[in-house]
Amino acid sequence: MIQQRGNMDWMLKELAEGVPQTRHVVVLSSDGLRMAQYGTDTDTADRLSAACAGLQSLATAIGSEFPHGDGRMRLVVIETTGGFFYLMAAGARAYLAVLADQGVDAGLMGQRMRDLVARIGEHLSTPPRHGEQVA
Repeated sequence: MIQQRGNMDWMLKELAEGVPQTRHVVVLSSDGLRMAQYGTDTDTADRLSAACAGLQSLATAIGSEFPHGDGRMRLVVIETTGGFFYLMAAGARAYLAVLADQGVDAGLMGQRMRDLVARIGEHLSTPPRHGEQVA
C-alpha cells in the first residue's frame, strides 16, 4: 500500500493543481481509511475519510431504491456555504474525495475526477480484508 500511495502523489497533485479552487484531495478505502492525500494534513484527511465511509453507505442505500440500478454509489456532490464536496467511486472498495472552494468549476472538477479515476483505478483498489489481516 505504501508504494501505491507514493505512486498516486503526483496524480493527486495534478488534479489539485489542474482545477482552480481545489483545497483537499483524499483517496480512501470503503471502510473510511485514508490511503493517500494531497493538499491537506493527515488529521483532516483522516476525518474526511471517516465521514466518507458513512456517506458512501448512505448513498448506496439510496441507490438501491432505484429499481433498474445496481445500487452502487458513483458520485455524491454536496454544496455548502463556502464550497463543494465531491465523493466518487474510484475502483473496488475505494473512493476519491475532493473539497473545493465556492468558485470551483463543477464541470471541470467532475471531468478531471473521472479522468483520474480512469487512469489510476487499479492503484485505487483496496484488497478485501480477511480475519486479522489489515491491508
